[in-house]
Amino acid sequence: MSAIGSLIFCNDCGNLLDESSGDPTKLIVCSICGARNRDIVPKTIVSESKASAFPSTLRAKRSAVQNLTAADKRTEALTQHTCARCGRKEMYFTTVQLRSADEGSTVFYTCVCGYKETQNN
Repeated sequence: MSAIGSLIFCNDCGNLLDESSGDPTKLIVCSICGARNRDIVPKTIVSESKASAFPSTLRAKRSAVQNLTAADKRTEALTQHTCARCGRKEMYFTTVQLRSADEGSTVFYTCVCGYKETQNN
């Protein structure tokens, strides 16, 4: 009988055996092939490794302090919408679900000139 973690398998057919009682004097009979397997205590293997054992360019870029630029903080998308104040043809927008789920979302438009507009869909 072989054990992988807490799973115990039959030596003859490889079938998953019933749960171990932990008593090595008892036998577990395989329900598929009928082979008698000694009951052994499953072995738990714990392995540890250091982060340096697996070098990663992503991990090397990561630090405790992140420096964000204004472009990193901007979560809005750019769309074709004319600004009522300056006439610019493109405005940034973001959508938020402010009302109940069966109603439309609210669209917030922002122009580079500072003008803000709200539209309920």
